[in-house]
Amino acid sequence: MCYRPDAFESLRSPCLSETLWDSFPFTGFIAMLSAIGTMMIDTFATSYYRRSHFTKALPVKEDEEMNGVHQGHVHVHAHATHGHAHGSGAIAPEDSISSFEIVRHRVISQVLELGILVHSVIIGISLGASQSPKTIKPLVAALTFHQFFEGMGLGGCITQANFKSRAIATMVLFFSLTTPIGIGVGMGISNIYNETSPSALIVEGVFNSASAGILVYMALVDLLAADFMNPRMQSNLRIHLGANVSLLLGSGCMSLLAKWA
Repeated sequence: MCYRPDAFESLRSPCLSETLWDSFPFTGFIAMLSAIGTMMIDTFATSYYRRSHFTKALPVKEDEEMNGVHQGHVHVHAHATHGHAHGSGAIAPEDSISSFEIVRHRVISQVLELGILVHSVIIGISLGASQSPKTIKPLVAALTFHQFFEGMGLGGCITQANFKSRAIATMVLFFSLTTPIGIGVGMGISNIYNETSPSALIVEGVFNSASAGILVYMALVDLLAADFMNPRMQSNLRIHLGANVSLLLGSGCMSLLAKWA
C-alpha cells in the first residue's frame, strides 16, 4: 500500500519505478548536494558582503586623508596623521571584527530562512492537500514544534545581524506567511492532488531532502559550531557542559517527535 512518507520513504516508495529509485540512495545524495551548495552560497555571499563593505569604507578613509592634506599647516597635518595612525592601530581591528561578525550573521540568517521556507512550503502543501486525519494530526504537531524552534533560532540570527527595520519586517513576513500560503495552495489543489502519485512523491522527496541538507549544514556549521567555539564557552567548563547536555536533550526530544510524527 502506498502512503505519504517523509523524504527517505518518499523516494523509495513502492509507487515509484523500482529500477531507478531503488538502485541509488537519492535522498542522502540530494541532501549532501544541498549541504555543499549551501556552503558555496554561504562563502560566496560572505565574500560579496565583505568586498562591498570595504569598498564603501575605502572612500571615507581617502576623504579623511585628503582633508588632512588641505589643512594648510604641516604641523597640524603631521599631528593629525600621527593621531590617525595610532587610532587605526587601536580601533580598526575591532571595527573590522565587528563588521565581519555582522556580515556573517546576515548571511547566516538569510540562508537559514531560505532552508526554513523550502521546508515550510512543502509541509504546508502536504497539510492543506491531505484529507486524512491520521496524516493531518502528526503534521500539525510537527509543524507546530518546527515553526516554534525554527522561529526562535531565526529570530536570534536576525537580532544579531543588526538589520534595518524594513529588512526585519520583510523576513518576519516571509517566515510567517510561507506555511499558511502553502496550506492554501494545498487546499486549492486537494481535488487534483494525489499524494501517492509518482510526481508528488518525487517533488516532495527532493524538496524535503534539499531542505534537510540546508538545515543540517546551517545547524552544525553556522549555529552550533559558532556557539560551541565561542571563547566564553571554551573558557567556562560549566557553560560548556550545560550546552552539551542541552544539545543532547534537544536532539533526543526531536528524535522522539520524529518517531511519533
